[in-house]
Amino acid sequence: MTGQGDRPEGLAARCAELEAENRRLRDQLQPLQDERDHYQWLAESTTDLISRHARDGTFLYASRAARDLLGYEPEELIGVSAYDLFHPADLADLLNKSPRIYYHKGFYQQTYRFRAKDGRYVWFETTSRTRRDPATGELIDILSVSRDVGRRLRAEANRERLARVVESTTDHVLFMDEHERLFYANEAARRLLRLPREGGEARLADAYGEESLAELRDIVLPAVARYGSWSGELAMRGPDGPVPVLSVVMAHRGLGSEPGHVSLLNRDIGLRKAAETQARRHQEQIAHANRLATTGELASNIAHELNQPLGAIANYANGALLKLDADPDLPAEALRLPLSRISDQVARLAERLRHIRAFVRKGQTRPRPAVLLEVVDAACRLCEWQFQQAGIALEHHLPETLPRVIVDPVALEQVLVNLLLNALEASRDHPGAERVSLRARQSGRREVTLTVSDQGPGVPADEAERIFAPFHSGRPEGLGMGLAISHSLMEAMGGDLRLLPADGSGGATFAATLLAEPAPLAAARHP
Repeated sequence: MTGQGDRPEGLAARCAELEAENRRLRDQLQPLQDERDHYQWLAESTTDLISRHARDGTFLYASRAARDLLGYEPEELIGVSAYDLFHPADLADLLNKSPRIYYHKGFYQQTYRFRAKDGRYVWFETTSRTRRDPATGELIDILSVSRDVGRRLRAEANRERLARVVESTTDHVLFMDEHERLFYANEAARRLLRLPREGGEARLADAYGEESLAELRDIVLPAVARYGSWSGELAMRGPDGPVPVLSVVMAHRGLGSEPGHVSLLNRDIGLRKAAETQARRHQEQIAHANRLATTGELASNIAHELNQPLGAIANYANGALLKLDADPDLPAEALRLPLSRISDQVARLAERLRHIRAFVRKGQTRPRPAVLLEVVDAACRLCEWQFQQAGIALEHHLPETLPRVIVDPVALEQVLVNLLLNALEASRDHPGAERVSLRARQSGRREVTLTVSDQGPGVPADEAERIFAPFHSGRPEGLGMGLAISHSLMEAMGGDLRLLPADGSGGATFAATLLAEPAPLAAARHP
């Protein structure tokens, strides 16, 4: 009876022991279970496709990323051979052990195209790890992690295309670090600077002339550091001398960029400069011819300018001779006055001759500070005789406070003579035309506007738009070059010439805008 009574108690104790053992095992297995769940969560949460494959490439497992990357539900891939979804060319690389497939200690890495559910191919980069039986070495399965690298490959392809363009362009492209070392030069730059393709050490001073180098260091590079870019004209060193270039300097910014690194893009503008020089030479020749033609029109004025002092000289000389004839013993002091007057007239004659010679001589346009009133007076004196003969008044009033203007005096005088003679021609025989007015005012901090107005019939609206076109003339006998040349001369001096809109009062008004000399600092600060 006693033994029978103890059996249930023994079973209960045994059950309690087993329950305690189970709890202990559960407690021991829980961390493993938690770790497995954690890794499962990581595998299902990552944007990379995690997969496990049998020896023949069949999917045994695929993470949820298959849905986003390929359009497949993970269950749809189970049992499908991954090799059947490879692009044929990339599968051949894999089977033939292409050098593009990297292997290191059981890890394989390959970049290939994988077919998505909609039929398009996605560029994958996959790292695989083979798992083998430790005893037999037999392949058990393959674990793979794959990511979409299409965007990266497209960016790399774009960079490669850009690099090919940079290398093949005729522009001279240089990359420079913060120590002025040129760590890249494209083929055009290597040819110009005679640099080797590889291994050559070159510096900024080897690429640019002294003046451009100083400008780069003092102006350009500080501006690039502050604003990110700069453009302007510089001169590079060439085998046959300086090479003028239009340069764009840009800071390297963005991911992976090193501080202080810049790109220097240089376009050879030697041909353009030569063409500009040739065009400027042609323009100067045309302007010179126009001055000669204008001088022909002013012949009567020139004769008048010369006849006046010559006549005065003759009168004073004859008067002195008459005095000597009347009194041969006349003291020399008595001849001081006529001789002084003769000297004054000779000086005036010489000045007029110099002025006419300067007006007709051939030369380059060289703007420099000049007093506007002096140029206006000279132009008006040249035209004065024609205005007197036509009975038209020539009025000019300039404020004494005008700043000096940056002009070539002879070129501006030619412009004014053209405008004044055109105004005179428009005023001839026109009823009510009595005068031509020349005015000037300061129209901006560094700008002076000079106007020539007449009381003629004005410029018809259909001619106003083409009045500055070469060979367009409102006069039957005109060549149509005066206004065209005047417009070009004004632009060459940094100014402008335009026809102002009609204001209803009749006549035409031309406005010449001139660059004014900067005001002194003291005046600028204390107006």
